[in-house]
Amino acid sequence: MLKRWADAVRRNHALEHATVAVLLARHGPRRLAGRASVDGFLIASDVDSEELTSCAREALERLQAGQASLAVSPLCGTNIAVSGLMAAAAATAALAKGKERDGRFANAFMAAMVAVVAAQPVGRLVQEHLTTRPDLDDVEVIDTKPVFGGLRKVRTRSVIRA
Repeated sequence: MLKRWADAVRRNHALEHATVAVLLARHGPRRLAGRASVDGFLIASDVDSEELTSCAREALERLQAGQASLAVSPLCGTNIAVSGLMAAAAATAALAKGKERDGRFANAFMAAMVAVVAAQPVGRLVQEHLTTRPDLDDVEVIDTKPVFGGLRKVRTRSVIRA
């Protein structure tokens, strides 16, 4: 049961990323945020519901056609979380190493900087293998509903195809 729930969130996370990619390609840079859930995803932006549904359906078609790279986004919060975790771990390790006070903070700073750079590809790998799942052959976009203000809910469901 938990695995099915997690897989649904991962798949909707992939569709959310692909939808954002389509939306940005159509309309250029804009402020937005997204959050996947088991039954779809939320998008906070100044796009209307019909256009968001259109972007989501195009994104779904492209994922189903094999464009799995759309599931991984450089804008994802996973990248921020991975960077923070790696920077904190590197700085902590540098501060804990040795008993000399001279240079510990400089070493911690440098270790954190190197970790943030190293985190870029690690964040993409975490998305690819843990937080998204681009196999959406049995998924369909139902509709998009306004929640409040610029927040919209794109609803999805799994379907059994004959």
